[in-house]
Amino acid sequence: MTDPSDTSPSAESWLPPGWQHPTHVALPTGHHLRPIRASDTELDMDAVMGSQRRLWSIYGEAWGWPPATMTAEQDRADLQRHADEMQTHESFNFALFDENETELIGCVYIDPSDDETADADVSWWVRDEYVGTDLEAALDTFVPAWIERDWPLTNPRFDLF
Repeated sequence: MTDPSDTSPSAESWLPPGWQHPTHVALPTGHHLRPIRASDTELDMDAVMGSQRRLWSIYGEAWGWPPATMTAEQDRADLQRHADEMQTHESFNFALFDENETELIGCVYIDPSDDETADADVSWWVRDEYVGTDLEAALDTFVPAWIERDWPLTNPRFDLF
């Protein structure tokens, strides 16, 4: 049942009908992005909780995430919600992995914007140990170009936090 007080954009209002999101996106560094899944919980917990303080300083006020005491069960439920929202095109969470997916390095979020001047809000992060590295710089260059090239958006906002 739809909450009548919910004014968030629907999938139909921010993306064209029939548009399909990417399922694997190669970066020039040999890393790749793919939709996050609940089965990524162990790798995600390492990434998120290893960078929890910095991530809280970025996303905490807006999203209340990630809490300092997040459990694997809470993370798994959150990742499943992200996966479900991607299927319905409500929002998107792409995880950044090394070539063999042995390490989750960060995430890219693409959400409908609540700002009437933008059609999407796009943000991303890397684990603390990758801050200031060539990989972070490559991601910073890659994401806006990827959104412009492959997404049906006309006025995305980047790194709003």
